[in-house]
Amino acid sequence: MDQHHARVFTAILLAASLLAPPVIADEVQYYEVPKGDRPHDVAPAPDGTVWYTGQRAGVLGRLDPKTGDVKRVPLGDHSKPHGVIVGPDGAAWVSDSGLNAIVRVDAKTQAVQQWPLPKDRAGANLNTAAFDGKGRIWFTGQEGIYGRLDPATGDMQVWDAPRGRGPYGITATPGGDIWFVSLAGSYLAKPDLEIGVVLPIDPPKKGSGPRRVWADSAGRPWVSEWNAGTLSVYDPPKKMWQTWRLPGEDPRAYAVFVDEADKVWVSDFPGNAIVRFDPVSEKFTSFPSDREHADVRQMLGRKGELWGAESGTDRLVVIRYGKPAP
Repeated sequence: MDQHHARVFTAILLAASLLAPPVIADEVQYYEVPKGDRPHDVAPAPDGTVWYTGQRAGVLGRLDPKTGDVKRVPLGDHSKPHGVIVGPDGAAWVSDSGLNAIVRVDAKTQAVQQWPLPKDRAGANLNTAAFDGKGRIWFTGQEGIYGRLDPATGDMQVWDAPRGRGPYGITATPGGDIWFVSLAGSYLAKPDLEIGVVLPIDPPKKGSGPRRVWADSAGRPWVSEWNAGTLSVYDPPKKMWQTWRLPGEDPRAYAVFVDEADKVWVSDFPGNAIVRFDPVSEKFTSFPSDREHADVRQMLGRKGELWGAESGTDRLVVIRYGKPAP
């Protein structure tokens, strides 16, 4: 494994709300990773470290925020890791488009285990993954598939997605259900956990391009809509949508994450910023990157922290929030 001492840049700032005066102080900190890794997805681990997928280098990186050190785990020849999450077992689980496999990296030993997709599902372009309430990992492939792996038995099921190409973001609800979205197909879907059947749910605007999805504490899926530059939430019992356009002239909503207080975070590529949305006040707060073309493709968090992967700058970024303003 390689070890890299990351340089750390810290900026303490008052969050400048786009629509209201700031009421909290937020700390923004950047961590450099090895040049050329091009971090795509990021996942904070229970021990305080942070995993990231080095998509360009075919590695899984692990940052220690206390020291800035980065350790890298090679995933194999032709690896091109896209998504990473922390599973119920504490391990890092990777959806690897280059290997066309689901990959597990042990948190203690860094041992790598692979579950390849069936041979007739070559080139699935695996994207992201989430665990359901029964410990099975669900995944999407942008070439037109979604699937489920039971790590305990090795059983893998892969289904054709409605409308062909496009499945991208995926999330689990607090109750253990699964939702995913299709970028090219422009829909939201909730698979039956046992037989895999899905029925597309269309967002309010046709062709809005749902890219990522994340569930709040009530199990409602929040969707970042790339083509429309909007943030939407779907209420399953009411079968109703609400939609808000991101600030700016031409926003593009890429990643979305809902924190422990049900605040919603979205990354905006043209705005070169991470944006926080308060569903109660319906106000946005922007956190622009200090470098151009940050391109935050995914975000995850833990209490008091929002982590993102700046794929364009070879850095990870953390926003520590909820502190009283001085």
